[in-house]
Amino acid sequence: MDSLLVNFVTSILRWALMLFVIIAALEQLGIETTSLVALLGAAGIAIGLALKDSLQNFASGVMLIVFRPFKNGDFVEASGISGVVEHIGIFTTIMKTPDNKEVIIPNGQVYGGTITNFSARDTRRVDMVFGISYDADIREAKKILEKVVSEDERVLKDPETVVAVSELADSSVNFIVRPWVKSADYWTVLWDTNEKVKYAFDEAGIGIPFPQVDVHLDK
Repeated sequence: MDSLLVNFVTSILRWALMLFVIIAALEQLGIETTSLVALLGAAGIAIGLALKDSLQNFASGVMLIVFRPFKNGDFVEASGISGVVEHIGIFTTIMKTPDNKEVIIPNGQVYGGTITNFSARDTRRVDMVFGISYDADIREAKKILEKVVSEDERVLKDPETVVAVSELADSSVNFIVRPWVKSADYWTVLWDTNEKVKYAFDEAGIGIPFPQVDVHLDK
């Protein structure tokens, strides 16, 4: 598709050059060319409007190739789509979503919006929140959270993991748990930690509250 568009634009430029040469030759022969120039000008405007999006995508594709905000194989979020970059073309970028769908995005939309590159750094921070009931032992809960994280070999020692009470919410005491991991381990650490914390809280008798509504009926 990119090669067809490039050939089309090249052909238009070639014809425009030929017409310029012909008009110049006609003027040398004394032939009136004003009407012809006006006609060609109108045609040029129409073609320009028709190719506006293509030219914008072309310019954005050049910028993506030159400045390289991401490369093939990176997991990024662009134009509202998250996936692995498979191809960066002149006019479009092809991404593969986590559920194995192929998405083709015009480069104008990619470069014109916010680009989040999850693969640009070697490490990432996993942000998790765990709520416990108000009648649970806060100290015991914190020890459990620290133990679960410290026993995971994928969690990096530097930067240090943060485990702290972040909020006294309406129905729970919320802890933030923020370990640092290699970018490739992000999702597995997130999922495994959630599972391990649930098991550990159950064994220790620490309740995880859920929304409840008390209804009072006046007789």
